[in-house]
Amino acid sequence: MKKNPYIVGLTGGIGCGKSTLAAAFGSLGIQSVDADYASRAFVQLGMPALTDISAQFGKDIILSDGQLDRAKLRQIIFTDVNQKIWLETLLHPLIRNWIVEQLHLATSPYVLLESPLLFEANQDQLVDTVLLVDLPEALQLQRAALRDDNDPAQIQRIVDSQMSREDKLARADWVFDNTLNPDTMADRVDLLHSTFLTLAKPSKEI
Repeated sequence: MKKNPYIVGLTGGIGCGKSTLAAAFGSLGIQSVDADYASRAFVQLGMPALTDISAQFGKDIILSDGQLDRAKLRQIIFTDVNQKIWLETLLHPLIRNWIVEQLHLATSPYVLLESPLLFEANQDQLVDTVLLVDLPEALQLQRAALRDDNDPAQIQRIVDSQMSREDKLARADWVFDNTLNPDTMADRVDLLHSTFLTLAKPSKEI
């Protein structure tokens, strides 16, 4: 009988460095499931959800090549909470089902669920423990603006729409302080990796 993998939820706000940390675990042979990948995949050209989004937000939400205008959609949902709720109601169940399937396919000793909305979308219910990548909000905004070339006000709206840093810190089991010297990252990841390997040993049966 196949065993459930031990699942580490990896979360943090925009610009905190989740993907960099996931890659560091990946270099140690640990697989990850990326919730953001699913959120993009379900709105690709030809997907039913894209048709629903076009009907809800109008044809202008679709670019000339048939792809979703993500920038315009972000602008809408982070200024209109009702539209944000509508979109989440459409996409979150699809994303959750995909996540569960991918987690069960993992073959590494434990698996990461990388998700910026781990708590907000109740995906923490799918994991055994939560690792939060933490940055002060000012640094978070600065890094996100540089990375995404986005309007700082838009990034601020995204941050404001998510769970507060304080609440995430209170709910996380482990905190990776991303303000520390980057040269220490490998050693800190190795330590967490050893801990998670130990926690994963008494695996659970499906």
